[in-house]
Amino acid sequence: MTKLSVNINKFATLRNSRGGNNPDVVKAAIDAQRFGADGITVHPRPDERHIRYADVREIKKVITTEYNIEGNPKEQKFVDLVLEVKPHQVTLVPDDLNQLTSDHGWDTKKHKSYLQQIISVFKSSGIRVSIFVDPDIEIIEVAAETGTDRIELYTESYAKEYADSSSATRRGGNQQSVEPFVYAATRAQELGLGVNAGHDLDLHNLKYLKQSIPWLEEVSIGHALICDSIYLGFENAIQLYKRQLQ
Repeated sequence: MTKLSVNINKFATLRNSRGGNNPDVVKAAIDAQRFGADGITVHPRPDERHIRYADVREIKKVITTEYNIEGNPKEQKFVDLVLEVKPHQVTLVPDDLNQLTSDHGWDTKKHKSYLQQIISVFKSSGIRVSIFVDPDIEIIEVAAETGTDRIELYTESYAKEYADSSSATRRGGNQQSVEPFVYAATRAQELGLGVNAGHDLDLHNLKYLKQSIPWLEEVSIGHALICDSIYLGFENAIQLYKRQLQ
């Protein structure tokens, strides 16, 4: 079964735009798991412009489902936070300071030594590690040498090509859009790595990705799911996304 981890950053973005505590981010995490989410994902950034470090701590106290914290381990306060909170999984993302959203994976060849070192820090505390990567075979082969437990495939290009496929060429276009990810996920599986996926996945493209890579361990979805929740309701949106993964 592919797990759905709901990224609740957008609740924090909305809260922070007005001040106060509406919507309540901690309640959003509780409700997400109550509505069927298999996990909760948060991505605190150094400027805390959405999820705050205090949120990360408070959420850990109240949820019973899987907890995934994403972020850049080159920020020492992020490393300290993860080691303090001890989530089930940490996903390492090579974001730049003040980056709007994640837009590339690790160059595992260039950062191999660093990744080996920082991954060992988290694993020694019993935290499962996943690293954000592009669907590049060589990158994934080197990723297997870093000691990571999983990779998370950065799926923005898949989502874009899927959306760009015209109805007349939908089937072939979709196959072309997903092929690099199938090859990458297959190689990762051969190397003993678990495979997660995330970024720009939605109700339109998620099912095809799952059908193409049935051994996906987990997808992390935030922006699209929260947008759909405005029209469909939070509980209904979570259930609709879970159906795409069946």
